[in-house]
Amino acid sequence: MKPKSNIVHLPVYQPGKPIEEVKRELGLSHVIKLASNENPFGCSPRAKEAIVRELDNSSLYPDGASMELRQALADHLNVEPDQLIFGAGSDEIILMLARAYLVPGDETIMATHTFPQYKHNAEIEGAVCIEVPLKDGVHDLEGMLSKVTDKTKIVWICNPNNPTGTIVSHEQVADFMKRVPEHVLVVLDEAYCEYVDDASYPDAFSLLKQYRNLISLRTFSKIYGLASLRVGYGIGHPDVIHTINQVREPFNTSRYGQSAALAAIGDQEFINQCKQQNEQGIRYITEQLERLKCAYYPAYGNFIMINTYRPAQDMFDSLMRKGIIVRSGQSLGFPTSIRVTVGSQEQNEAFINALETALSEIEAMQGV
Repeated sequence: MKPKSNIVHLPVYQPGKPIEEVKRELGLSHVIKLASNENPFGCSPRAKEAIVRELDNSSLYPDGASMELRQALADHLNVEPDQLIFGAGSDEIILMLARAYLVPGDETIMATHTFPQYKHNAEIEGAVCIEVPLKDGVHDLEGMLSKVTDKTKIVWICNPNNPTGTIVSHEQVADFMKRVPEHVLVVLDEAYCEYVDDASYPDAFSLLKQYRNLISLRTFSKIYGLASLRVGYGIGHPDVIHTINQVREPFNTSRYGQSAALAAIGDQEFINQCKQQNEQGIRYITEQLERLKCAYYPAYGNFIMINTYRPAQDMFDSLMRKGIIVRSGQSLGFPTSIRVTVGSQEQNEAFINALETALSEIEAMQGV
C-alpha cells in the first residue's frame, strides 16, 4: 500500500519529552517539565469539579455543536455564537482550515520559524508553503505581504509567536489587513493571548468586525490549564465558521472538555492569578539570565527563548540529567537556544540553578 506522495517526507510532531519517560530513562525521582508551555498552576477548581460531575455521563456522546459552551464563550468575548468554532485544541482548527481551504497548488504563507503545524497541515493538502524569515524573532509582515499572489489562500500569523515568544502590534496587523487581498484568509493564532499585558497587542475583536477574511485562534490548553482535555476555538465571520464546520468531525470535543471549559470561563479570578504569577516568573528568569549573560527574546507568553551560546542539544541533555525538561532549539531552528516554559517560583529557581551548573559544565567541556 502506498500513502499519498506528498506526506511521505513529513516529520511526525515531537512534543516535549514526558516526565515519566525521563524518570525511567535516567532513574530520577523528581523531574520538572518546562517544555510544553503548560500552566504550572493547573486549572480552576471549578473545572475539576465539572469534570467529576461528567463522570456519570461517560456513556453519552457530547453535544456536537457545543451549544452551552458556545453561548457562554460568546457572552464572555462579546461576540455572536455563530462566530465560534471548537476543535480538539486549536491545532485541530488549523487542520480544519487547511482541509477547508487548501487544494494542491494553492500557496500559503507563514514565518520561519513558527508553529510547525501550519506547514504540516498545508503540505498534507498539497499546498505550496512560502516561508518568510523572522526579523529579530518577530514576524516580518511586510515580507509576508510581498509574497502574496493570486494563488495565496491563507497567511498564518502566530502572535505571540511560538517558539520566540515575540509579538506584532495592533498597528502592524491592522495595516497588514488593509493591504492584503480579500481572497486571502489571515489566521491570527493567539494561543497565548491571555498572558499578554502590552498596550500594543492587537485587538482582534475590533479587526474581526472590519475584516471577514480574518480568524483568531485561541485555546483552553494554556492559561486555562486544560491541555489534556483538548479544547480550542476559532473566532471569525459566520461564513468562514460555517465553511470550517463543514469539514469538522462529529463530536470532536468531549463532554469533559466542554464542561471543564464552561466552568473555567466562570473563574476569571484564577486566570488573573495565573497571569500575575507568570509575569513575576518572567521578571525573575530574565533578571537571572542577564546575570548569567544569556540572551533572550522579549517574552509575551508563558515561555522564553534563551540563547545560551552553547549547543542546544548539549544544554538540553545536561538540563535533563538534572531533572529539568526544556525544548531544544536545535529542532526549532535555533541551534544555540532552548525554549523554557515559565513555571512556579520553585520550578523557576530549580531551572536557574540547573542552568547555571549546565553552563559551567558545557563551557568546561568545550575548553577541553
